[in-house]
Amino acid sequence: MFELKPYTRRNTPAARDPFRELENLEREFFGMNPYGFMRDTGLGEFRTDLKDTGDAYVLEADLPGFEKKDINIEMNGDILTITAERHSEHEEDDKKKNYIRCERSYGSYERQFDISGVESDGITAKYENGVLTLNMPKKTKTLPETKKLVIE
Repeated sequence: MFELKPYTRRNTPAARDPFRELENLEREFFGMNPYGFMRDTGLGEFRTDLKDTGDAYVLEADLPGFEKKDINIEMNGDILTITAERHSEHEEDDKKKNYIRCERSYGSYERQFDISGVESDGITAKYENGVLTLNMPKKTKTLPETKKLVIE
C-alpha cells in the first residue's frame, strides 16, 4: 500500500532552511549518514588505521579474504598506493551450486596515502590474518648546521 506521510507546507520561505540543504548536499557528496559517520559507498575502499609510534608510522589495512599475490604496494614520489583485487568465482560455480544470494564483493580496491614525512627506503610490509601492516619510519629532522664566521 501507499505510505502515509504527514502533510507539511514546504514552499513557504519560513520552511526552507538553506543550512539544512547544504548539510544534506555535504552528506550526499562525502557519503555520510545523518549521524556524521561515513557510510559504505561501495567505491572500492578498504578500512585503514594509522598510528604514530614516535619514530615511525604504522598503517594497518583490513583486507580479509585476499591472498598476498593479489595485493600490490607502489610508491610514486610521495604517494603510496595500495591496490588489491579479488576475482569473482560466481560465474564458474553458479552452474554447480546455483547461488540464491551473493553478497560478497569482488573487484579492485585502492587507497592512496601521502608519505612525504616517511623514509621510503625503510618501509616494511607484512600480511597476516587478513591485515596488511606497513611499518613506515619517519624522516629524521636535520637541523641546519651552525657556522661561526671569523671577522678579518
